[in-house]
Amino acid sequence: MPFDHLVILVDHGVARSRSTAAVHIARHLTFPWRLAWGFAIIPAFLRDLIYRFVAANRYRVFGKSNECRVPTPELRARMVT
Repeated sequence: MPFDHLVILVDHGVARSRSTAAVHIARHLTFPWRLAWGFAIIPAFLRDLIYRFVAANRYRVFGKSNECRVPTPELRARMVT
């Protein structure tokens, strides 16, 4: 399995990966992204199929940039270093 399609979240000492990490991250985001938390009711093996499909096709769907975005001071203040 390619590791470039993997997200891992460690929250309160619990490690989560792939779609489970994504829905737990979504829980802390603002509307409309927070609505993705509702996908937690779908069994993980089904969510992971969708997660892998989106991860494999993300550049076709969302595009790709040749530059890295420089974070604003407000965004930088929210980052963990």
